[in-house]
Amino acid sequence: QITFYEDRGFQGRCYECNSDCPNLQLYFSRCNSIRVDSGCWILYERPNYQGHQYLLRRGEYPDYQQWMGVNDSIRSCHLIPPQTASHRMRLYERDDHKGLMMELIEDCSCLQDRFQFSEVRSLHVLEGCWVLYEMPNYCGRQYLLRPREYRQYQDWGAMDAKAGSLQRVVDLY
Repeated sequence: QITFYEDRGFQGRCYECNSDCPNLQLYFSRCNSIRVDSGCWILYERPNYQGHQYLLRRGEYPDYQQWMGVNDSIRSCHLIPPQTASHRMRLYERDDHKGLMMELIEDCSCLQDRFQFSEVRSLHVLEGCWVLYEMPNYCGRQYLLRPREYRQYQDWGAMDAKAGSLQRVVDLY
């Protein structure tokens, strides 16, 4: 369960949600704080699962900066289903799974330090869900990666090939 509040510090009008919702603007006009009671959620800045993405785990987020939000706009949400115990993905330096390839099975706080990659142009998620962050140390824009092939960075919704860190989505139910 996730609860959205219009004002900071869990104040103002609120809306509780237990499942995916493609259009939250029916329930509130702005979102300045969130409480996640269970599950892992990916929030979107625009309706129909579009725009900036934010991964939230169980916990309290008293203002939008706490979830690295760029503003108070949350317009859709998706509950990430329970995950498998194993995670595995391949990163490529070029489009269409070409060039150098590195395989990852655990979180990586700095891709450049570990693999000398400053850009990731294609991916293949073999197992589990991951969150790609555009900057090291799990900062910047976030992109949810589900098991499938991503032949170019636009396939996961990015505007450029910047990739700073990767984190597994693990069950925190």
